Amino acid sequence: MSSIPHTAAAASAPSEINGYSWKALAGSAVGYAMDGFDLLILGFMLSAISADLNLTPGQAGSLVTWTLIGAVAGGFFFGALSDRYGRIRVLTWTIVLFAVFTGLCAFAQGYWDLLVYRTIAGIGLGGEFGIGMALAAEAWPARHRARVSSYVALGWQVGVLAAALLGWRGMFLVGVIPALVAWVIRNKLHEPEVFVRKQRVKQPHFHALRLLMANAATTRVSIGMIVLTSVQNFGYYGIMIWMPSFLSKQLGFNLTKSSLWTAVTVLGMMAGIWVFGQLADRIGRKPSFILFQVGSVVMLLTYSQLSDPTAMLWAGALLGLFVNGMMGGYGAVMSEAYPTEARATAQNVLFNIGRAIGGLGPIVVGAVAMAYSFQVAIALLAAIYVLDMIATALLIPELKGKELQ
Repeated sequence: MSSIPHTAAAASAPSEINGYSWKALAGSAVGYAMDGFDLLILGFMLSAISADLNLTPGQAGSLVTWTLIGAVAGGFFFGALSDRYGRIRVLTWTIVLFAVFTGLCAFAQGYWDLLVYRTIAGIGLGGEFGIGMALAAEAWPARHRARVSSYVALGWQVGVLAAALLGWRGMFLVGVIPALVAWVIRNKLHEPEVFVRKQRVKQPHFHALRLLMANAATTRVSIGMIVLTSVQNFGYYGIMIWMPSFLSKQLGFNLTKSSLWTAVTVLGMMAGIWVFGQLADRIGRKPSFILFQVGSVVMLLTYSQLSDPTAMLWAGALLGLFVNGMMGGYGAVMSEAYPTEARATAQNVLFNIGRAIGGLGPIVVGAVAMAYSFQVAIALLAAIYVLDMIATALLIPELKGKELQ
């Protein structure tokens, strides 16, 4: 059932897969790959950037903070613009913004110019993030919606793996390429039919933001999605930022083995995203989320008890499968829970609020690890996935097979 009242008749997505569907998927997945590049730049390459530009720890940390601030601002602003003026047009603006300022990062001479470039690139990134997912959802049939959302999310991990092969300046430069490819693809696309039909009814500016809390049922869904995306980002950043350092300092992993752990874990994440999309289209969104949340709790508690480096290396794949596999489902749920005039706004605003809250993950995990141990920090992360289960059970509706409104 629809969570939000609407004034126009349902304007459904295509009933069959067509060429437009594949183009929308390709463009959206490339966009998510840009976010994967960004994660690796901010996480694994922060020490290299700091050394090259003589940054203090505080300055290095602020690059992460201001990129997240930019992403949240871009998510709010460009999501609302996309719901009013069109997916393709606004996507082009965000991609060009991200591409230009990501490329400029490669030529940074010091802290202040790099900070400006990173913040503005973050604005473009946060704007692009949810619009691409909305576009893909509107271009595919309802029976494939969770799967296509998972395919888009896989772009993130492809970007991480590709970026791992380059130095930080090379990463910034290559970050321009997928943006340009996405820009070309999206310039060849027209607006989805579901959006064109809805656009005939003009709404006030920022009407989409108000629709995220249109009534009690919608407010429950929005709160639930903020909890889910916050836990997703908290766990992801908390684990991926600190684990390579822990493996190196505490267990004696050399750079090669730490890189192998990262690769194995990311491959596990990719498998989890793919599996989640397949399951969610077959057994439903809620059962799939709860299954993966239970798996996250079990694997985190198991992982906290491991001390053998080899066991931790391969257990990382299963940990990644459950902890990050749920990325394959958020896009589908948010596409189905909100009408076309608020879909991109919901994707951008709710995920970027979760990203901002989840950005505290590395700080909390680091503080607990210093006060107690990394094993204790990992075990405590399991508690947030219990919260995730409660939010899913009480706040998230089952929307499998629902036509877009």
